[in-house]
Amino acid sequence: MLSLQPVKPETPSGAKRSKVEIFKEQSNFIRYPLNEELLTEAPNINEAATQLIKFHGSYQQYNRDERGTRSYSFMLRTKNPCGKVSKELYLAMDDLADQFGIGTLRLTTRQTFQLHGILKQNLKTVMSTIIRNMGSTLGACGDLNRNVLAPAAPLVRKDYLFAQETADNIAALLTPQSGFYYDMWVDGEQVMTSEPPEVMKARNDNSHGTNFPDSPEPIYGTQFLPRKFKIAVTVPTDNSVDLFTNDIGVVVVIDADGEPQGFNLYVGGGLARTHRVETTFPRLAEPLGYVPKEDILYAVKAIVVTQRENGRRDDRRYSRMKYLISSWGIEKFRSVVEQYYGKKFEPVRELPEWQFKSYLGCHEQGDGSLFCGLHVNNGRIGGIMKKTLREIIEKYNLNVRLTPNQNIILCDIRHSWRRPITTALAQAGLLVSYNLRLNVLCVHAQLKFIMKLAGYLSWLAIVCDIQHPRYVDPLNLTAMACPALPLCPLAITEAERGIPDILKRVRAVFEKVGLSYNESIVIRVTGCPNGCARPYMAELGLVGDGPNSYQIWLGGTPNQTSIARCFMNKVKVQDLEKVFEPLFYNWRRKRQSKESFGDFATHMGFEKLKEMVDKWEGPVQAPVRYNLKLFADKETYEAMDSLAKLENKNADQLAMEVIRNYVAAQQNCKSE
Repeated sequence: MLSLQPVKPETPSGAKRSKVEIFKEQSNFIRYPLNEELLTEAPNINEAATQLIKFHGSYQQYNRDERGTRSYSFMLRTKNPCGKVSKELYLAMDDLADQFGIGTLRLTTRQTFQLHGILKQNLKTVMSTIIRNMGSTLGACGDLNRNVLAPAAPLVRKDYLFAQETADNIAALLTPQSGFYYDMWVDGEQVMTSEPPEVMKARNDNSHGTNFPDSPEPIYGTQFLPRKFKIAVTVPTDNSVDLFTNDIGVVVVIDADGEPQGFNLYVGGGLARTHRVETTFPRLAEPLGYVPKEDILYAVKAIVVTQRENGRRDDRRYSRMKYLISSWGIEKFRSVVEQYYGKKFEPVRELPEWQFKSYLGCHEQGDGSLFCGLHVNNGRIGGIMKKTLREIIEKYNLNVRLTPNQNIILCDIRHSWRRPITTALAQAGLLVSYNLRLNVLCVHAQLKFIMKLAGYLSWLAIVCDIQHPRYVDPLNLTAMACPALPLCPLAITEAERGIPDILKRVRAVFEKVGLSYNESIVIRVTGCPNGCARPYMAELGLVGDGPNSYQIWLGGTPNQTSIARCFMNKVKVQDLEKVFEPLFYNWRRKRQSKESFGDFATHMGFEKLKEMVDKWEGPVQAPVRYNLKLFADKETYEAMDSLAKLENKNADQLAMEVIRNYVAAQQNCKSE
């Protein structure tokens, strides 16, 4: 044990502090003046209350598409460690979206819900409903620990269960204790929750000077943390949580029998930056050390307290822990953390290579039940998807999990339910997507053979219970975007509303330069440089830097272990193809065997890539020929070509798309 007590840095009486630090200090633990502002008839709240309500899980917003008087509303974000959502909470959120929101649920990149469009007068009703359905928004925003990520897959395996239990315990350890949340939204009513004794013990332990004695917030004090704080827990190989983007990354270390032994800890990740301020930057977490499993809560607490005591509070642009570690270096940071921890860290254990896991499709849980992962474009649940999911969840009493990639998992599906559930999903278009306008095809008698294939494919999708969403464009499966306009006050340009068109344009460029349909890259789009959709980890990241304009970032990897770099600034949205075409064309021609686009960009170097863009005159076009293997006569070809133009394709591409779907469906059935 280390006997040395940590020396807390002295804060000069005249030290500069940000305005938010003063708001926190004067708030009576995040109560005042929010409690008064909520009672006024105004549709909005004042500046101090706007900062404080973040700790309660809400942001004040207004519709930036509208001109004239601002129409204020509030976004609420839940806190769901591991992305766990009970049936009761899901149905309550579904109802609240219709009754008080904009009719949609938004899944976030941190395994939570967002409700948009809540009016101030309805905040208490919505908050109290969430609380009484065993949900919470406490700490989903603000200067404290945010939602703790963990793999969403409900696998009944020792390592996954231990990771999820650890995430729950860390979330409980770092939950505010002073009661301000329940005072505000349920009039101080005590919500009964069970808390493991090891969590209470770790929170109350002050043997190494971590706590504020006799404070209602023993870990946070009056000032909480300098800035937001993010933690993710996972198991070896599973990087579904974007581990290295977090302030703390926690990895379960197992023995040869799969028994958890301890944890590797990684620190200092974070993505937010400011355009053209080079002293702000995205950063990957780096190894801190290994701890035995019984010490994890004490080690996490020591890291949090080190940031609490030493993170900058004068300029919020530099208040994240990544800047503290960049300034100190990892050795000094480790030394200070060890004083609060009371022990030396052991060297990190060697781990296998990381993989990105989406958990889409149907899988065995390991307890006799199934889970089914569903792709949700940009995390937005609305329309027929919202209606169908509610019906299935309600009918079969299913709990759900939210993933860090903005998707949803239906859990605890009995084998006897699989057929009716997958049938309902397929009929609602949630299981597969053919990217084919069958109603248009019907008017072309010459294309009856295509109709037969497409019809047979639809039948196969249902009777064979296709397990993987093969007919969602592969580009969509890993793509993410933040909400951005019209409600986010920080957005500079479009993200969620713009990414569908961007993905279609990328696919069109792929086809133009000869990349096959199953080729894919990780694309992420944000409306500002704060990085909510983690664009700096993407192979192709688009970061809003002006109206209808993006920075282009290249060099991330599919398994989310490398950070991208800025390749170009101020690329207008209408000019994206001028950059995409030469990059993707040369990737196809010059890549090494199975080399990802991100790795290709890194190994080629930005200087060569920019030269490719500057000198681009278009791909070499092969002469157009009828494909006699597909079309037996010119009339059929011309009819197909005419139809294909509606999809911005040529005849061969459209015909091959249907044939690919047919073949994939047959292969799926054979593997069942």
